[in-house]
Amino acid sequence: MPRINIVMVEPEIPQNTGNVARTCAVTGARLHLVGPMGFRIDDRKLKRAGLDYWHMLDITYYKSLDEFFEKNSGNFFFFTSKGRHRHTDVRYPDDCYLFFGKETAGLPEELLLKYPDTCVRIPMLPGARCLNLSNSVAVGVYEVLRQWDYPALQNEGQLHHGTWEESGR
Repeated sequence: MPRINIVMVEPEIPQNTGNVARTCAVTGARLHLVGPMGFRIDDRKLKRAGLDYWHMLDITYYKSLDEFFEKNSGNFFFFTSKGRHRHTDVRYPDDCYLFFGKETAGLPEELLLKYPDTCVRIPMLPGARCLNLSNSVAVGVYEVLRQWDYPALQNEGQLHHGTWEESGR
């Protein structure tokens, strides 16, 4: 199965990170947490937001962006409200890295200026600051998966108290 990497740079809110962890767990995406973080990784709020999905995570921790870049290379895409390209207008290759910045400031502008062609934005109304971080990650991950035709993901659910065939449709 192709691999998506989610990189959260200096996340501040444990519930957002927990929600992102859950998104990674159900989609098979790898999670990279780059510090410093605004909470401890054993934070109860973080664990609660991720519910019982922590055992399904492929997660790596880094002390800084410098450490991250020392250990990783590849196709980097930076999700930012400042991006000039829509997130749907680029093609995401296998083993791509989707970067998301901290809730209060986003990604560092020095980083964005270094990679202008792969800075992407999720369209929104003028004057709106940004979409919630965990929602942005979900939008990004599912766009990549849509482009890849949802490899290895279950594409049909089962009813608990009946069958689709019983509905007659």
